[in-house]
Amino acid sequence: MPGPNVPFPPMEAELVSELPEGDEWQYEPKWDGFRGVLENDGGELALWSRKERPLLRYFPELRPLGELLPPHSALDGEIVIAQDGVLDFELMQMRLHPAESRVNRLAAEIPAEFIAFDVLLWKGKPVHELPLAKRRKELQRVAKGFRLSPCTQDAEVARGWLDTFEAAGLDGVIAKRLDSPYLPGSREAVTKVKPYKTADCVVVGVRWKHKPDRLATLLLGLYRDDGQFDYVGSAAVAASKHDQILKLVRPLLDTKSERRFSEPNRWGTGDLEETPLKPKLVAEVRYDKVQGNRFRHGTKLIRFRDDKDPADCTWREVRPARNPNDPTFESLLAT
Repeated sequence: MPGPNVPFPPMEAELVSELPEGDEWQYEPKWDGFRGVLENDGGELALWSRKERPLLRYFPELRPLGELLPPHSALDGEIVIAQDGVLDFELMQMRLHPAESRVNRLAAEIPAEFIAFDVLLWKGKPVHELPLAKRRKELQRVAKGFRLSPCTQDAEVARGWLDTFEAAGLDGVIAKRLDSPYLPGSREAVTKVKPYKTADCVVVGVRWKHKPDRLATLLLGLYRDDGQFDYVGSAAVAASKHDQILKLVRPLLDTKSERRFSEPNRWGTGDLEETPLKPKLVAEVRYDKVQGNRFRHGTKLIRFRDDKDPADCTWREVRPARNPNDPTFESLLAT
């Protein structure tokens, strides 16, 4: 467990729909990685997840940072992996592997970075008791050699980040109260805004709560360039719209198809029965992030699009061409 002088667990953030404004707020990128508290308060370097899981074993390339961290010191930050200027959460998950040889190979091939955004303890001084405005100045003064998260007190700049950060693989914007001390485990002084987006997807199947009269989810697809589609995620069927949706999908049930879809069951124990659909129905859904070839989290059904051809529901919906002026992971840290 973390050293005796390190405040723990880390501060959390409350999800809000809009960035708070005013002179009392500081804005930072929401890094898309693993939260990590890097500390040397118990005699040796440690890197702790928010659930007190030791992480250095999975990110051995970060161990040299211990040379920059004096005894009885601790930093709060995020462990991230970037490839071609874009953060890649899937590569992060690949590190949580029991085989040390695999971890070491990946650490050498695609090394992780530790991005520091707060100082909690420095040479025994309880910096966490200070307001954020003073902690940030202290972080910039003492954390020489560490990569520091950029920040701003300009709300317009932060709103601009929301529009452009997706290109670098970031996950939104964090707002922190400048007058607040570090509050372990609390959401009182930190908020986060995640830019939700929409996409038109083909409804390629359904899962049942009780077949044949009670739906659980719609299964979604996007077409590839070769004319075949990828299964990309699901959207829950709201009880208030269930009968309307069942009426729409029932004529499209494709009981002769052997197509199946792979996804963890979020509805309890056991696998829910599924049925493919003829790909003729288009649904507009709200999502937050794409990871690999899937929506990372569940989507929210907005409406059906009778006016759109299913063949037009392609990966261009969620992967537009990159703008050369879009920020990269490296350019963000250079600011």
